[in-house]
This record gives sequence, structure tokens and C-alpha cells, in this order.
Amino acid sequence: MRRQVRIPLPDGSSLAATVALPEGDAPAGGWPGAVVVHEIYGVEPDMLEVLDLFAEHGYAAVLPDLYSHGTRIGCLARAMHQFTTGKPGQMAADIDTTRRWLADRDDVDGDRLGVIGFCMGGGFALAYAASAPPGVRAASVNYGTVPRDQEELRSACPVVGSYGGRDAGFRSHGRRLREHMRALGIEHDVELYPSAGHSFMTDGHHPVAKLVGFPLHHGLVRDAANDAWQRTFAFFDKHVAGDGRPS
Repeated sequence: MRRQVRIPLPDGSSLAATVALPEGDAPAGGWPGAVVVHEIYGVEPDMLEVLDLFAEHGYAAVLPDLYSHGTRIGCLARAMHQFTTGKPGQMAADIDTTRRWLADRDDVDGDRLGVIGFCMGGGFALAYAASAPPGVRAASVNYGTVPRDQEELRSACPVVGSYGGRDAGFRSHGRRLREHMRALGIEHDVELYPSAGHSFMTDGHHPVAKLVGFPLHHGLVRDAANDAWQRTFAFFDKHVAGDGRPS
């Protein structure tokens, strides 16, 4: 079941967020948790459906609205700048506050957490995971940007990633992510799907993106999405849910 929450921020304001929990009572040690980082379009229905998927798989999941810390226009401009420069800044701080809020819940095991992001959120999730936040044991990076300098990812946790082979804007980042993980010896599962383009994992309806983003071949590709989700949850179940002990 989803519900709306407000997450207090250090500057005295708060972040709007949606949380979804598995059915029934939490296990004695608490549920594993996941922080979901939205696409550049914000908190859209397809991102809320990601919350439901995690709850159905036994994870307490939270989706912060990164555009709710200030005015929406200001937040969007800041997100675009941080997305293009590869330096999440305030966005990373808000993701970390969300992670701490989730970890502090009595029904969540703060030592068994994962982070997942899509498009802009995929790049932010990867950069955040590379900062070695406490309790974060896996990151899922989906058609997100990847830094050229592999040293920026040296401290990253295990990574699962999915990219579209028809996504002219981001497929090279998928190859780069795989190469970086191999070179750094970080456990990973990064896949490029030849039939898929950008945002292929969720059933989003973004008509403007489809008009201006032809080279991205934007849109759901069901077969690729099903496989990507199977891989993502297998990876999280191994590294995050596990048995409560680090992998």
C-alpha cells in the first residue's frame, strides 16, 4: 500500500515522498529497503508502479520527489544542471536524507538497502552508490549517465544495469558502465537490449519525449523490460535482501 509522507530536511524544509510497504507484518529484523530515484519527468505513474513492484517483492520502498525541495521550476533547472555536469550536489543530499529516513524506520533493516534510478535518476543513483552510503549494498542503474573517469566509481557497491541498444544517447554509457565495473573488479550485471530504446523498463506516457527524443527510441519494450526486471530483482535479492549479512 502506498502512502504520502514528508521527509524532514536539514534546512528546515521537507521533501515530499511516497512509500510502499509489503503486505503483512515486518519480519523481526525489518524489511530490506529500496530508494527509487525518478526520471527527469518527476514522480509520474510509472515511477509509482516501480514502488509497487518492490513492495510486491518484499521491499520497503520510498520514492522522493526531488522537485519538491524548492519551486518546481528551480528544482528542474538544478536537476538539469546537475544531470549534465554529472555532479548531483543537492540531489545527492536529498537522496541521502531519504536513505537515512528509510533506514531509521522500525520496520526496515537499515543495513540491507538498495538504490535504483532511471534516466536522470539512474545517473544520480550510480553517483550516490559510489559515495559508499551506509547500508547500501546494491545499485540498479537504468539508462543513466556514467562518468568517463572510472576512479569516480571505485567505492561503488555491486551494480546491476540495463540499457537499450537503440538508445543513441545512452547506450555508450551502458558499455562504459560494464567496462568500468570489470576494470574495478566490482560485481555487476550490465545488459544492453538490442530491441529497446530509452525508458524501456516502465510504461510511461511522455508524448513530448517521444517527439523530441527520436534518437532515443523512447518507450516500453515489454520483453526487454520483463528480462531487465527479473535480473534486477535477482541481483537485489542476492545482494540486498540476502540473509542480513554483507555479501
